Amino acid sequence: MPKAQAASSIQPTLLQSYTRVRQFSEQLCETLTAEDACIQSMPDVSPSKWHLAHTTWFFEQFILAESRKGYQPFHPQYAFLFNSYYISKGERHARPERGLLSRPTLQEIRQYRHAIDQQLLEWLSEPEALTDEIAGLITLGLNHEQQHQELLLMDIKHVFSCNPLLPAFSDQPLLPTEPVEPTWQEHPGGLIDIGHTDEGFAFDNEQPRHKVWLEPFALANQLVSNSDWLTFIKDGGYETASLWLSEGWDWCQQQTHKAPLYWQKRDGQWMEFTLHGLQPLDPHRPVCHINYYEAAAYAEWSGARLPREAEWEVLAEHNSCLHTLHPNGHDFFGQLWQWTASPYQAYPGFKALPGSLGEYNGKFMASQMVLRGSACITPPGHERLTYRNFFYPHQRWQFAGLRLARDSSTD
Repeated sequence: MPKAQAASSIQPTLLQSYTRVRQFSEQLCETLTAEDACIQSMPDVSPSKWHLAHTTWFFEQFILAESRKGYQPFHPQYAFLFNSYYISKGERHARPERGLLSRPTLQEIRQYRHAIDQQLLEWLSEPEALTDEIAGLITLGLNHEQQHQELLLMDIKHVFSCNPLLPAFSDQPLLPTEPVEPTWQEHPGGLIDIGHTDEGFAFDNEQPRHKVWLEPFALANQLVSNSDWLTFIKDGGYETASLWLSEGWDWCQQQTHKAPLYWQKRDGQWMEFTLHGLQPLDPHRPVCHINYYEAAAYAEWSGARLPREAEWEVLAEHNSCLHTLHPNGHDFFGQLWQWTASPYQAYPGFKALPGSLGEYNGKFMASQMVLRGSACITPPGHERLTYRNFFYPHQRWQFAGLRLARDSSTD
């Protein structure tokens, strides 16, 4: 077993982070009613209260149940109700049926959270309890919860969009935007290193660091805007088969609404549903809620292409402005996740986490595409240069946009 570290060296910072992250999840739900919190608007969406419960299940199952001697489950069926996809942890309630769970109530789930928090914090106040291994599990659990904080906002936006009243999640005004002069940033290519170093936390899919050869390329200095996308629509982008991948064209033909998710026309004016309610479409704001097929079609139409994730990472590192928000989207972080042309696959030498946690990322490395950066709803401090987000090509309820790339001349 790992040696216990001195309480003074790790406990205060880690336990403060635990309290801060756990409280933030509940703060996100402060304005939600019990009715809001139990709705599942499509199979990909989970009810808000399910997110609150599942993130608690994670700490209960992977820390208390496995490491605290004599631990008794909070509720005998919560392990079944709130397991997500960990087959090694036993049977699970069907994902598309999470919205049928009127019980436990939102209040009971809050009681569950508080009970697990109390037990975990009491146990970890004992110096011998907080080993390197437990500290690592807590850190993973907190990053997992931050992922669900973003998912919660994605999901409640979709839930509210299905309500004819189009309620707003936030009463704060949207930040104003200004047009940005488009430019390209060139890179000479060559042999580069990508992937996470050994410093700080990273998910297993960000490792190991390895070498990649790049041909000369350039990336746009800003994300594609709503105005750009309107031009694509007016030019018949959704009606021109030659712009689309075969699967993308099949998807496009099935759609009755040929525009990004949450766009709608009212009295001849384009509007966009946001977390701030229905708003007039801002032409300068980065286009959001497009899927991989749409991003690839737009890139083809524009005479460019999507960046490979190694290209994105090397220029993002050069332009890194973590924790700085630019409402016009010309930065690499803090606005939207950005589609890349890279399939979600293992890095050379990848090793999944041991045990049940090995199911966290590795088993999803098929049929999905990588997105890089972070979004305006990504929790503060959760951004990372090497972060590899991933979604299926048809999905677009995530906060996703695109940055164009092009090949550069070697002359």
